[in-house]
Amino acid sequence: MLIAICLILLLMNLLAFALMGIDKAKAKAGAWRIPEKTLFLVTALFGGLGGTAGMYFFRHKTKHWYFKYGFPALLLVQLVLLTVILPKLL
Repeated sequence: MLIAICLILLLMNLLAFALMGIDKAKAKAGAWRIPEKTLFLVTALFGGLGGTAGMYFFRHKTKHWYFKYGFPALLLVQLVLLTVILPKLL
């Protein structure tokens, strides 16, 4: 069970990080973009660390207040949930 949770967390965070990088590259190229709701959905589904790290690493969406404060807020909520739920599963 713990391995499955860790794997899901890893995959969601890698996906969120990658999507931020892909969207930044598409923005520079003037190409089709990833919808903001998709970026938020992946980040909300336990990709908070990856989304936040990707936002600052790629310097993408940092001027939008709802990303600048929303992604770290989602990360904080996820950390609280994990510290409450994870010990009960062990």
